[in-house]
Amino acid sequence: MAVLTTTDSEAAAQSLARGAVEARLAACAQISSPIASVYRWEGRVETAREWQVLLKTTAARYEALAAHLRGAHGYDTPEIIATPITHGGAEYLAWVAAEVEPGA
Repeated sequence: MAVLTTTDSEAAAQSLARGAVEARLAACAQISSPIASVYRWEGRVETAREWQVLLKTTAARYEALAAHLRGAHGYDTPEIIATPITHGGAEYLAWVAAEVEPGA
C-alpha cells in the first residue's frame, strides 16, 4: 500500500517520515520537493507550499499508520490517502512486509 500525506515544511515531512519508519508502520518514505497546493479551506481558495510524503506499508498496517500520521501531523485535517499496490517486484514487496511486521 502506498500512503500519501502532505505537510507545510521539510522538517515536518522528515519528522513524519522518520517517525513512521522508526515505528515500523512504513518500510520507507520518500519526500518530494516543495509543491504548490491549491485547495478550498474554510470557504476560501488557498495556495500553499507543501512537501509530499509517500510511505510504503501493507494493508494490514494501514490503520496503525493512519492513526500515527493523524497524531503526529500538524494539520487539523491532514491528507492521508492510501492506494493499494496491485503489482510490484516480489522481493521489494516482501521487504516492505518484513519491515512493517509488528515485533520485527
